[in-house]
Amino acid sequence: MRRFSTALLLALAPTAALAEGTMPQMNFSNPLTFDQVGWMAVILVVLYLLLSRWGLPQMGKVLENRAAVIARDLAAARAAKQEADRAVALLTATLSTARSNAQAEVAKAVANAKAEAADKAAELNAKLEAKLAESEVRIDAARAAAMAAIRPVAAEAASDILLKLTGSVPGQGELAQRVDDALAARKAA
Repeated sequence: MRRFSTALLLALAPTAALAEGTMPQMNFSNPLTFDQVGWMAVILVVLYLLLSRWGLPQMGKVLENRAAVIARDLAAARAAKQEADRAVALLTATLSTARSNAQAEVAKAVANAKAEAADKAAELNAKLEAKLAESEVRIDAARAAAMAAIRPVAAEAASDILLKLTGSVPGQGELAQRVDDALAARKAA
């Protein structure tokens, strides 16, 4: 309806212009003007028919083809995004599993190293304790041997000292007893 009213106004415009005398190119009483308007109408109809029958369907095909290509590309992009999301999820899961496995292996290696170090330390402590006990036995034996060797020397030295100081030598039993008492007192201190 709107088109019809617009066309009617355009058709009435030349007569209104002619009536006022302001537009001589729209003077339809002139035969050239009427022929020009007639050919213009024919050309417009031919153009309309060409465009509506051939040009616009071609443009429609191009637009439909373009829309199909865009839709196909969007579908491919969505599929690629879904595949990439799946790959990222798989990668994340794999990395998480690998990380937990690596942490477990590290913890196992640390535990094994600690156990091995504890075993070596226990073995070394046992060896050191054995050497210490052996050394103490040797020291006690050396001390006993030294004490045994000191006794006669101490008895002889005491005998010589008493002889020089008192001029007499006490009996061997009494002298041995006193040397033993002195060594025992020294050992206790």
